[in-house]
Amino acid sequence: MADSQNGKHQQLAQELLNCSYEALTPVQRSVIDLIATEAPTVIDPKLKVDDRTFGARLADRVAAVGGSWAFIVSFGLILTAWMGWNELTRGGRLAFDPYPFIFLNLMLSMLAAIQAPVIMMSQNRAAARDREAAEHDYVVNLRAELEIMLLHDKIDAVRERELVELLKRQGEALEILKAQVARLGEAKGG
Repeated sequence: MADSQNGKHQQLAQELLNCSYEALTPVQRSVIDLIATEAPTVIDPKLKVDDRTFGARLADRVAAVGGSWAFIVSFGLILTAWMGWNELTRGGRLAFDPYPFIFLNLMLSMLAAIQAPVIMMSQNRAAARDREAAEHDYVVNLRAELEIMLLHDKIDAVRERELVELLKRQGEALEILKAQVARLGEAKGG
């Protein structure tokens, strides 16, 4: 059984990719295996499971909030209120960060120093997940292309059989017609 299955794998690899099964990449082998066993292509379980740690989920949430228009607008309003309050109460006891807003600059620098690496962590995770999804898409596309090639080969084989059968029937019909013409010729002449 294993030999016949290996033979089928070899045959598919040779027919579809013009090389031996052993020379294929692991992804190409997996596609040939799927075609040979006629198994459906399934989504990698890693793509379905949310295996993020608390820190990864927090980084994703910070990236989602920090990269939104709501954050930009609300942060702009907070900065405007901060500067407005300190300008309106300049010289009074309520001004906690008078112009040139040194404390505000410190807070913005700290926010940028923390937010940038967190967003990069989220982007790195998203890129890794995108690579896995792209590999799955490649497998599905390669399999579809190879399956279409197989279907073309099968249709071509069916067409060829039909053409041979049609030519055979036409040849028989011609023989019958020749025989009838010959009999008619004999009947007129005789």
